[in-house]
Amino acid sequence: MSFKVFDLYDMAEVSIADKSLAPYINIQSKLLIKSHGRNVGKFTQAKMHILERFANRLAVPGHVGKKHKIITSHSSGKYTKNMTTMMDVLAIVAEKKKTNPMQVLIQAIQNAAPRDEITTIEYGGARYPQAVDVSPIRRVNLVVRWMVQGSFQKSFGKKKNMAECLAQEIINAADMNMESYALNKKNESEKQADSAR
Repeated sequence: MSFKVFDLYDMAEVSIADKSLAPYINIQSKLLIKSHGRNVGKFTQAKMHILERFANRLAVPGHVGKKHKIITSHSSGKYTKNMTTMMDVLAIVAEKKKTNPMQVLIQAIQNAAPRDEITTIEYGGARYPQAVDVSPIRRVNLVVRWMVQGSFQKSFGKKKNMAECLAQEIINAADMNMESYALNKKNESEKQADSAR
């Protein structure tokens, strides 16, 4: 027996075109999207539902760059609150795009996932930037972080709430609209990697 996500969105019609990301984006149909913290071990993030990864990131969005900047204002570690935000996001996306919002979310992740980034290597006492390929699990993690951080920056102290901003961010990324914070971060990462080759 298969369940719909939140009893609303059918996952059977959702497909992942990027074969390298497919094993790391869990879109299984589940009645309750909750792992109860049982994600300890190797690659267990990949077993968590993608919506739960978004909800967890809403609770702890992380700092932007090197500055520890508080950008949340209202979010907490409450699962119910964060998952309610995700339900609102999917409802807004479904209303605007008139299609399955989970497919739009998957398309946004595929479009905004960076392929290259830079790391620092030390050689002869000097440090150099070196271009490296991004592992698939990190590609997904970066997209989730960038989308949430970009949305918080647009909603912090503004009239728009978090759900509206995150829905718009997902739609922009899915449509390859450069107003998307995640797409801009992806382009920046890949440009830096190109110059460091």
